[in-house]
Amino acid sequence: MTLESVKPLQTIPVRELKLAVLDMAGTTVADDGLVEQAFSRAVAAEGIEPGSDRFKSMLGYVRDTMGISKITVFMHLFDGDHGRAERANQAFERAYDDLVADGGLTAVPGAEDTIAWLRDAGMKVCLTTGFARHTQNIILESLGWMGLADLSLCPADAGRGRPYPDMILTAVLALDMDDVRETVVVGDTTSDIQAGLRSGASMVLGVLTGAHREGALRAAGASEVLSSVALLPEAVTPLVPVRRQ
Repeated sequence: MTLESVKPLQTIPVRELKLAVLDMAGTTVADDGLVEQAFSRAVAAEGIEPGSDRFKSMLGYVRDTMGISKITVFMHLFDGDHGRAERANQAFERAYDDLVADGGLTAVPGAEDTIAWLRDAGMKVCLTTGFARHTQNIILESLGWMGLADLSLCPADAGRGRPYPDMILTAVLALDMDDVRETVVVGDTTSDIQAGLRSGASMVLGVLTGAHREGALRAAGASEVLSSVALLPEAVTPLVPVRRQ
């Protein structure tokens, strides 16, 4: 038997969705440029002058890789120099925490209602991020979202961050799911879409409230692109386990 003769397995459509894995910054949380501000402070501490050619190149990479674990991004930016990457990542987290404490963070309009709707409809909800656990908790506390979802995960909780599917698969295991295909994944970056597809989720949706535009999200494989996570209930209603009246 040759490789050419092996036919791919046919995907069997699921009858219902039981888990929603939602990204935070850019999807359910309005970042409003905080990541770029924190990045600028972090690399300045490492001698990268804001506005310089190297700074602009690094910022472009940060924009392209939004959603990926921040320590992974800094490792690339500093050519694998673990010491510099770790210092920059810690400086980034401190700067981001300070910006959040200054009141620079808000929820995407309708995001909290969407999470409540999903849970009322019988679905589990997991919030994911590329930030460290401490920063994720700062965000949740700032918004009053502790306990809003069934689970929150960061890369350190799962092993690897996006575009790897580890956080989605960890959520499936932690929430006692029977079938990963009963999952909808929603995010604003191409790495969110890649992670969703790699996990085997049956519905992977992009939103336009964050880093990447519709063309990039569709090119990454998004099955649909919504203007906002506020429209998610409408998109999943045919597949929710409990029909709301």
